[in-house]
Amino acid sequence: MKRTYLKSPDLLPIANKDRKIGTFGFSNMWISMAVVLAAFAIGGSGVQHMSLWWVVLATLIGTLAIGFFITLTGDIGIEHGLSFPVYMRAPFGTIGTHIPSIVRGVTASFWFGINTYFGSAALNGILFTLIGFDNWFLCYVIFASVQLINTSLGIKAVERFADLAAPIVILISMWIYVSLSDLALEQGRNVWSWVESPVTGVAFFTAFMVVIFSNMGFWATLAADIPTISRYVKAPQHERNWFKRNKSPLIGNMIALPITETFMVVIGAVSYIAVKNYDPIVALQEAASGIVLAVLLVMIVFAQWSTNVAANLVPAATIFSNVGGPKVPFYVGVLMAGIIGTIVQPWNLFNVLIPFLLTIGGILSAIVGILYADYYLLRKRRVNVPELFESKGQYHYLGGVNYAGMLSWILGGLAAYWLSNYSFLVGFVVGAGCYYVLAKYWWFKKYPQSEIQNPSDELFLGMTVGRDWIISEYEDDISGNNENSSSETEKL
Repeated sequence: MKRTYLKSPDLLPIANKDRKIGTFGFSNMWISMAVVLAAFAIGGSGVQHMSLWWVVLATLIGTLAIGFFITLTGDIGIEHGLSFPVYMRAPFGTIGTHIPSIVRGVTASFWFGINTYFGSAALNGILFTLIGFDNWFLCYVIFASVQLINTSLGIKAVERFADLAAPIVILISMWIYVSLSDLALEQGRNVWSWVESPVTGVAFFTAFMVVIFSNMGFWATLAADIPTISRYVKAPQHERNWFKRNKSPLIGNMIALPITETFMVVIGAVSYIAVKNYDPIVALQEAASGIVLAVLLVMIVFAQWSTNVAANLVPAATIFSNVGGPKVPFYVGVLMAGIIGTIVQPWNLFNVLIPFLLTIGGILSAIVGILYADYYLLRKRRVNVPELFESKGQYHYLGGVNYAGMLSWILGGLAAYWLSNYSFLVGFVVGAGCYYVLAKYWWFKKYPQSEIQNPSDELFLGMTVGRDWIISEYEDDISGNNENSSSETEKL
């Protein structure tokens, strides 16, 4: 018996009894996560060419679409209790998973730095307003440290903070909207009819589509690694109906996300209309002062905090733990994400990092397509989970790499890059299409997959048949609560 780096305790499947996040908690996480600078920027950009009504419609379309894609991939966590980097061993190989995963992990770390900088600026503004203190870098260090500690305490601490932050974010967001709308009205601008440079025809259609795909592209990364969070969401056992099994994620992804993101886009638009700057910190400093300004800035701090811990630190830490194995527990991965996000100095590279990260997000959209094709089209949701944790098992492929997945990612990523305005849709379609063809007609003929050759529900489904996947910490000593072992799956 020997230990394997694939079996870090933080990466093992989550059993049903350990899933603590309910519908309300998951929706609160979305309410807290969706308040981000990129959403404000989408609104500010949109109202330069369209009325706010059209921006709202485009945002709703985009967020509803990405919410459905997020729910699709999230079923990997719901059904099998698997995180993103662990399931990626199926379409990319036990070694190949590290390449796209690290790209996502580093991207999440960079976003952590940007959001922490944004939040520390608001925190500094609060302290300056109240006591005259002015040191944004010290605020950054303190704010980053608090977030890292919060995340290191585990997913339940993340959910509890979201429960606290969500109502505060909602109430203060309404206050911000009213304050900025009044400021715009004082200047003779009705926020719902004002347009800076109205366009028509093809130009209008292009502007409308850009808003749709900007909203989709921003959350493309989370659409890929949502299993890392969804594996902690409660779901009914022995439920074969996909919609009933994913009820909690559907409510969060298809209701909480679209409503919250749309409202944040509106705030960014109103901010731009009021002061020609989509950054609400700048706008608020012109719209309010004293205690009122401090209270409004509290929302910015809470929003960046809650976004970072759920959307950036948890996925990044899980990915770094997957790469490092048992020697890199979850809390070490959290610290690594914090260090990476800080050493890039987001306060100096802010204007460069945002376009770069949105481009990377588009390229990563191909992974969502690959996950969809692998999980739904090829494996039909059945996964030989024990073999995901075997270094020389079914998913080792050639030198630990699934070349069908790697080639499909490259092709899908290039397509998304060249058609950046429609990056998510292009990346998804090309990634999924290429992977389906390459895997089915080439790679899986060389490396047969047990769950495809014998699509048994009892052997390869999880929550649907009431199974908790139980993985031994040692190589070649694997069992499930239905007493299926690796030796049984090898006979298939």
